[in-house]
Amino acid sequence: MALTQRRARVARKTKETQISAAWNLDGSGKVRLSLGLPFLEHMLTLFAAHGLFDLEIRAQGDLDVDQHHLVEDLGLTLGQTLQRALGSKQGIVRYGACQLPMDETLVETVVDVSGRPYLAYGLKLRQRRLAEFDTELVVEFLRALVQAGGLTLHVTQKAGGNTHHVVEALFKGLGRALRAAVTRDARVRGIPSTKGVL
Repeated sequence: MALTQRRARVARKTKETQISAAWNLDGSGKVRLSLGLPFLEHMLTLFAAHGLFDLEIRAQGDLDVDQHHLVEDLGLTLGQTLQRALGSKQGIVRYGACQLPMDETLVETVVDVSGRPYLAYGLKLRQRRLAEFDTELVVEFLRALVQAGGLTLHVTQKAGGNTHHVVEALFKGLGRALRAAVTRDARVRGIPSTKGVL
């Protein structure tokens, strides 16, 4: 019997941003993105492709002021969407890890769908900007995603110095690690925790 696809849609509207996100955890890597931030769109396209997630995001914000509001709110919205798509979390593997090379760069991404938000961030980004994207916002996006998504996330830069390669390895690795964590295993009965709750 085919399993029901896990998907959700969340809308978030503030005085600074307006975001609508749809996430299918059991997709094939299809994306439809309109963020006004081409570099971040590229990174989320890679994230979805490596996670085999279908993502649809429409976002508007006060980019004339700063990118911070839109990027942070996008992380919050995606975290909420992930939580809804996961539902009860029954039968999931829960943990996922990826060591992803990108030429001279190696980034390790480890995730636990724990229900306990925690981010250990160990990237060293030498460039302040990639195209028009403010790289200081990478950690802000991850912090918001972790907080709203109830994830424990450890990101470690093992090697490398090219900022584009480091960020790209992060997003690809996060897609693969999260894909492993949310995968359903028929041998898992109920919630994958001896506490009986995540």
